[in-house]
Amino acid sequence: MTRHLEIRPVLEEGIDRKVLSTLRARFLTVNAGRLERTRLGMSPRQQAVIKLLPLLFHVNHPILPGYVSALTPAGLAGFEPDAETLAEAQRLSRSFSYKPLRGQPPQPILGLFLMGSLGTVAQDEQSDLDVWVCHDPNLSEHQRDELQRKCDQLRGWAATQGSEAHFFLVDPVRFTQGAREAKLTSDDCGTTQHYLLLDEFYRTAIWLGGRTPLWWLVPAYEEHRYAEYVRTLLEKRFVRSDDVLDLGSLASIPPGEYLGAGLWQLYKAIESPYKSLFKLLLVEAYASDYPQVRCLSLDFKQAVYANRLELDDLDPYIVAYRRVEAYLAGRGDLERLALLRRCLYLKINQPLSRPPINRTRSWKRRLLERLTHDWGWDERQFALLDRRSQWKTRQVDQERRALFNELTYGYRFLSEFAKRLQITSSINGRDFAVLGRRLHAAIERKAGKIEAINMGISPDMAEHSLTLAQGYDAAGDISWALYEGCLSVREVENFSPLKRSRDLIPLLGWCHRNGIVDTATHVALHPGDSGLIEAELFSLLTDLRQAFPMPLPAVAEQALLTTAVPTHVLLLVNIGLDPFRSEHSPDERSDPLGYGGARENLVLSIDQLSLNSWNELIANRYEGASALPDCLRDYLDALSANGARPGLQVRCVGSHSGLAIARRMEALFRDAQAALDEASDTRYLLQIRQHFHMLDLTAGNIRHTKLNDLRTLIEHLGEAHHRDRPVRVDRQALEGQDLPLILAQARAQCLQVFYRVQGAMAELTVLDEFNALWRQQVAYRDEQSLLTPLLRFLKSISYRRTTQLPFEESDLAAMDILIYRLQQPSPDTPFAIERRAPPREEASDPLHDIQAIIEPNERGRSQVTLYCNHQEFSSLEYGAELFAAVARYILGQRSAAERYPCYITDLDLSGLHGEGRTQTVQHLRYKAQLEAAINQALKSV
Repeated sequence: MTRHLEIRPVLEEGIDRKVLSTLRARFLTVNAGRLERTRLGMSPRQQAVIKLLPLLFHVNHPILPGYVSALTPAGLAGFEPDAETLAEAQRLSRSFSYKPLRGQPPQPILGLFLMGSLGTVAQDEQSDLDVWVCHDPNLSEHQRDELQRKCDQLRGWAATQGSEAHFFLVDPVRFTQGAREAKLTSDDCGTTQHYLLLDEFYRTAIWLGGRTPLWWLVPAYEEHRYAEYVRTLLEKRFVRSDDVLDLGSLASIPPGEYLGAGLWQLYKAIESPYKSLFKLLLVEAYASDYPQVRCLSLDFKQAVYANRLELDDLDPYIVAYRRVEAYLAGRGDLERLALLRRCLYLKINQPLSRPPINRTRSWKRRLLERLTHDWGWDERQFALLDRRSQWKTRQVDQERRALFNELTYGYRFLSEFAKRLQITSSINGRDFAVLGRRLHAAIERKAGKIEAINMGISPDMAEHSLTLAQGYDAAGDISWALYEGCLSVREVENFSPLKRSRDLIPLLGWCHRNGIVDTATHVALHPGDSGLIEAELFSLLTDLRQAFPMPLPAVAEQALLTTAVPTHVLLLVNIGLDPFRSEHSPDERSDPLGYGGARENLVLSIDQLSLNSWNELIANRYEGASALPDCLRDYLDALSANGARPGLQVRCVGSHSGLAIARRMEALFRDAQAALDEASDTRYLLQIRQHFHMLDLTAGNIRHTKLNDLRTLIEHLGEAHHRDRPVRVDRQALEGQDLPLILAQARAQCLQVFYRVQGAMAELTVLDEFNALWRQQVAYRDEQSLLTPLLRFLKSISYRRTTQLPFEESDLAAMDILIYRLQQPSPDTPFAIERRAPPREEASDPLHDIQAIIEPNERGRSQVTLYCNHQEFSSLEYGAELFAAVARYILGQRSAAERYPCYITDLDLSGLHGEGRTQTVQHLRYKAQLEAAINQALKSV
């Protein structure tokens, strides 16, 4: 092209209207060529949609598509349909007749444009029609609603013609101010970008009718003073305002837009990597030139001014490729350049390894042939990429690594870019959080997480045949490996596996998550030392398909604004293990957690697969004696406070014990979950064999305490905790014991006394104001002598506590004392409980008042002072003989020196714990210790 054809208007020297007409004609020439290429890539019905759109926005006719009402804004500026358009309309509706309006009717539709990939080398059969409907800024809200309804109607009609159309209403005045209420392309990220969207519009837009962009008439070298240049053109009437549409300039792009647009393309790349990584690289190339960024749309405009109108050279995708190619080559990033070329080749979708359709080489094929020739590609490269729909695990995984590396690099580049310039994105905080979390969920690695390797790379990864084998790794530990094809045990050693895993279920979960195994896949099994059989393997694969149907639904934005929580949980019990020999099987009445006389635990291992609200699939394995309580703890710990609860499925495919174990475990998990939902600080007690497991159910901080036997459990239940902590007992724990019945009666802020007579002995149990438990075995004579000393002591403690409070609060702080009797008619019947009235305390009861005061001494030890009928006995005076002295005094007060037990009636611990800080169970423990010492002394002196 010779230089004299280049147009370089200078505002100060005056502008010839003929020059402006020539420039407009050049843009329209390119526009016509792109529109023709758009039609070439469409079916006849789709072509009719493009042809009719200007007419459908120009008129309101009841028999034409998109009609809403006679009041809907209509009239496309400067548009008059040609004979071909009218013929197309009459083919659609034979009775349609076009009547030009007389005079100068309003034309509120200022411009109609296509934008995006249409007319470019990237257009394919699935390309959307993104239509910008630029309207009069003065339309009322009702008129805009009517126009939107018309667009919605046209979208439905276009769908019947095989076109997926999206219509976007654009108010030019608001748009130039950066204000818009909606997305403006089907690939728009909303608040993330404005100028970059405008850049894409100016270099890809295809004008269908109405006013033409005023931007066309401002030279690229005058972009920096766009407003001044435009004002001169309009004020001096070089152009008529009714002929042009002003959508603003590209003189300066805020750096935050690169960050926001880059993050958006990173997110889009998760599902559509090749298209989005191409755009991501362009954003990176732009950002790397900041602040001296020259947009591609300005290069496009400069080329038109220079009369370089070759469509292939002006193709938006080719121009973008050239920019990114120069950027990567300049940095020496050859691997990333190779990925860029694969992205472009796959986007163009012209398989060069196959002959052209109808032996006709399309313009896209010819263009791609020239490109790949320059790249030095051969038939082998073409064949590999053209078979992408048939790529299986190994090829997909290799490609995923390249894509993953690019995503990671892109994220780091954007982060560094933001730090270096100390910028924030134009994207709002909510969208920013959503995008970051989508990326994290898709590509972040963490313990137990099963990777999704097929990032939109291959439509079908199912393998025809696979081999699953157990073996040993380099360290001699057991592992599982998955191989392509059907291999024998000997052949396995000669092949490299698709994937290895220490455990079986993460490997099967990986196969299911990525669609590597489907119902038609043949899986050869070499179980090694495991007990896994083929029937169990196929049952496991069926369980995975039922529990986690693929593909997974898209994650809602709201879910990403909160912490990831489980939505579906599958527990697989005893994989490859059977706790019974074939002649044994548990019945419905047996507890799989304590089966038979030896109370055997039938749960040997648990594999947990959990799908969370971010679509992360996570595997965990539990084995050994604490497998079940540890799994239950982690399951409950993952639940959010007061949130939705996950769907839970338990499977145990063992041939004999499986169903009973699965039912027991599912009931256990649901009961524990109900206890967690019931109240804060609840505890859950589980028994496995002779051992007990206490789970502290604080949402988000579940703690597990193992208790070896019943004695240890009683001690644990007796620990002071100064807050109400009820205990929920598993339905099959503590069989034959009275504790479940006692703990079920627990009430806050009262004292509960339980007693059970066992021949000459009685067992006393107290639940204090915070449900801490105290238990003591004592000799039994009658109910009066059993309960009176304890009740007198509890009343003294309660009174002592209330006297430390203001008078107006003392009545509220007083605690009721409730008494219950436990009975078991026979060993085979359950315990019964009966509420009892307190015994009457007689004035002649032969009880000595024994008050104890415990204080710390200087060496940190406890110092005891006892008052027996107000007679003081101090360790300061008697030392180690304190209790013997008290015993002698008591015996001296009794007739015939009887040696029956004595009891503490009052106890002060304020010296040890301060005012109001003690709990009743602490008084009871000291009481028991002091009584034991005194009564032992009574026997000895």
